[in-house]
Amino acid sequence: MNSPRLVIVDGVRTPFCKAGSDLSRCAADELGRVAVNALLTCTGLDPALVDEVIFGCVAQPADAANVARVIALRAGIPESVPAFTVHRNCASGCEALTLAHQKMAAGQGKIFIVGGAESMSSVPLLFKSAAAEKFSRLSRAKSFGQKLTSLAAFRPGDFQPRIGLILGLTDPVCGLNMGETAEVLAREFGLTREAQDEFALESHRRAVAAQARLAEEICPFYVNGSQPAAAIARDNGPRANQSAEALAKLKPVFDRRTGTVTAGNASQITDGAVALLVMSEDRAAELGFTPLGALAAYAYAGCEPTRMGLGPVFAIAKAEAQSGLGLADADLIEINEAFAAQLLAVQKSAASAGFARQHLRRESALGEIPGEKLNVNGGAIALGHPVGATGARLVLTSLKELQRRKLKRALVSACVGGGQGAALWVEAL
Repeated sequence: MNSPRLVIVDGVRTPFCKAGSDLSRCAADELGRVAVNALLTCTGLDPALVDEVIFGCVAQPADAANVARVIALRAGIPESVPAFTVHRNCASGCEALTLAHQKMAAGQGKIFIVGGAESMSSVPLLFKSAAAEKFSRLSRAKSFGQKLTSLAAFRPGDFQPRIGLILGLTDPVCGLNMGETAEVLAREFGLTREAQDEFALESHRRAVAAQARLAEEICPFYVNGSQPAAAIARDNGPRANQSAEALAKLKPVFDRRTGTVTAGNASQITDGAVALLVMSEDRAAELGFTPLGALAAYAYAGCEPTRMGLGPVFAIAKAEAQSGLGLADADLIEINEAFAAQLLAVQKSAASAGFARQHLRRESALGEIPGEKLNVNGGAIALGHPVGATGARLVLTSLKELQRRKLKRALVSACVGGGQGAALWVEAL
């Protein structure tokens, strides 16, 4: 990138907790507020210096429209500082960061708080349109007789809501939900159930082994009203007792007859938030900050919605064409584990010259994605995937690990529902 560099000064995240568990009573705005408050505390930044707040969120709460603005105000950011919410499905946290770079390059600010927040526990149940009309007529009824007539119109089916989470994870163009797209890849790439379960088991092993390291990026979370008051200080998804035998007992979820994708080899539905302090390199120097790293390059690419899990391959190829950075340049690689089948398919397609010629319009394969460099602290299968926040978590985790290992460069990538991919290159400073 020819413009001034955007640096990531620091980052903080809440624990990632399975939907319906420890953070289920906390809305996305509260999760984001806690993360931003913790970020301001640990960096000591004067909130008045912030030029803009940008947060990703996929299932925005109905009672906190433009949730980034609500997060900013409740975290103590001055009213004069604008804020907006972005939505690129699973890459929303990435989008928040790269938009900050674009704004900086355009001269529209130098200091940004970016990240993502998602309460997947709070995704609502929805009534069908016909039922909603009946409820509307009932609410407008004035006389007792009108109310009786309105009530008599209801049928049992009117009280069977549609599950918002399932709707949100279903692609309206190809008609498949995200798990079904993973089944497509499993069949096309010949990915066995055993290979997927082994990948999932390794994700748990690595996440459990990395808990002390991951704790460095987590701020304790106190849930209001909990008795006794206790801090949640670690992710609750990784399972130390996970085993191949336990994974093998799980039944396929999306294709019950011949499928291989289960709840055990898919990402966990999770609540959580991430906040990053980013700014221009010169502004960081002026304020005396020593950044974690810098954003070196990025690209977003589209692909077939039915095979949305291959999005990273297309985005990594596009980023290489724009920046010259390829897989061989990565010391660490963080690719979101939407599904084990999806990531295994990405590894196979990246290493295939035939795939490159047919789909990427290049003669050579992208290259190998070595297991020893990939998701070294575990991934979303163990840690969870709060969709609006995951992209920012991948950036934070990779920069912290580069710093620990005294390495230079990491590639961050994610597939995106709807048939897209994101690829970001970050460098340690």
